[in-house]
Amino acid sequence: MSWLKRTALAAVATAALMGAASAEVVYNRGNTGEPETLDTHKTSTVQEAHILRDLLEGLVTYNAKGEAVPGQAAKWEVSDDGTTYRFTLRDGLKWSNGDPVKASDFVYSYRRIMNPETGAKYANILYPIKNAEKINKGQAKVEELGVKAIDDKTVEITLEQPTPYFIELLTHQTSLPVHQASVEKFGKDFVKPGNMVTNGAYKLAEFVPNSHIKLTKNEHYHGAKDVQIDTVNVIPHPDLAAAVRRYEAGELDSMDELPADQIKSLKERFKDQVKLGPYLGTWYLVTNSSKAPFNDVRVRQALSMAIDREFIASEIWGETMQPGYSFMPPGVGNYSQPAYMDYKDVSPIDREDKAKALLKEAGFDESKPLKVQIRYNTTDNNRNSVIAIADQWKQIGVETSFINTDGKTHFAHLRDGGDFDIARYGWIADYSDPNNFLFLLKSDNKGFNYGKYNNPEFDKLLEQAAKELDLTKRADIMKKAEAILMKDMPWIPIMYYGKSNLISPKIKGFVQNTRGVYPTRFLSKTQ
Repeated sequence: MSWLKRTALAAVATAALMGAASAEVVYNRGNTGEPETLDTHKTSTVQEAHILRDLLEGLVTYNAKGEAVPGQAAKWEVSDDGTTYRFTLRDGLKWSNGDPVKASDFVYSYRRIMNPETGAKYANILYPIKNAEKINKGQAKVEELGVKAIDDKTVEITLEQPTPYFIELLTHQTSLPVHQASVEKFGKDFVKPGNMVTNGAYKLAEFVPNSHIKLTKNEHYHGAKDVQIDTVNVIPHPDLAAAVRRYEAGELDSMDELPADQIKSLKERFKDQVKLGPYLGTWYLVTNSSKAPFNDVRVRQALSMAIDREFIASEIWGETMQPGYSFMPPGVGNYSQPAYMDYKDVSPIDREDKAKALLKEAGFDESKPLKVQIRYNTTDNNRNSVIAIADQWKQIGVETSFINTDGKTHFAHLRDGGDFDIARYGWIADYSDPNNFLFLLKSDNKGFNYGKYNNPEFDKLLEQAAKELDLTKRADIMKKAEAILMKDMPWIPIMYYGKSNLISPKIKGFVQNTRGVYPTRFLSKTQ
């Protein structure tokens, strides 16, 4: 008997003994992948963020609409020059073990992620904080970080310069706090069930690899009286077709991504249980521009030109995605229209001819074909996409092979500097600002610049933009930087993301939003 069935039977038995009104409310929540870690300072994926948002809460958090709202902080004030933020914590905050949440907990947490010994791959997202970059690069002491506790209820954060997206940045998982005493007692094991102390709506009860992660309601959470779901079983479902069958059987109450080739039939079968909407992100192929032949811009351009994005978005993804011809998706805040590829409106046949000519210039032809290996994380949608791309590349004489692994292994391979030719990747905005996309390819971004792209002109433009206070002028500088990427093509944009979910009629309170954020504390479930 599966653990899901045992859980369901246990719930039925409890209801019979105690009455339906007091029955445990259990939400079996699908998640497209399994977390590599629940250490908030070492995570980087959306799959991990979904779990961490239920377990932990930062100074600022998301509401049901995906908007930035007060979290552990009841309010904040900003200095006239825009460089100092003072946060006042809510009254009576507690960790899940009953310890009081203090301003010093946030000081400790921000220092920990910036400490180079922590090895946080995503620390650079917090570089706007004063001295953060210097500390993370070993050029200053952690005590010099611009975060301090004025008293137990007041956190003050000083920035290097005004940062228009700073409040939204604090909703990201890197800004979630950790419990200092647990980290110091258990070391890397502080995130295990029984050890992990949380300050969010839920606590970690179980973590069974390849099965489920069980979260239970945190009675010490400041909004606990409004949390209506008692238990969340987070269930990984990389096999989307199999997940649909589990959803239909009632083993899943929701799915976080749908098999694109089934969208039409899913709509017919499940009607308005299928939720589709825009999502602020881009689906890419990362080229390893640090090694031959991918260090040749002609090769990268040819590979990009030969891809029929309209076909992939329509036929593979069932129009749940949109063809992507820029590094950033449309709609990013503090920005104008993206810098599109100059061949965006050129016919596929003409692009194919140009791609062949570029490959020939680079030394590849029928007698010496370009050979490429695509590395990707396994889902039905990803598999179908890379196969379609390989078929399109075949038309210009490219021979393609594949290597696929589960998401946890795939992203760890990239983050750890593993070798590859071309790698599937996707980026969902952490905050709505062009910097959140462009920073990925800074030459010194060791955590995310997987293909080791290095363009001094691009780096210089980002540094210039960081110092520009006029948002219009800043956007113009950012657009010049994006235009460089569209010429160099170190990452090949394929599609702009769309969000697809299956939500059971029993689940109430779900609000589709461009951030793809659906905290469980805002949901309820009818029995």
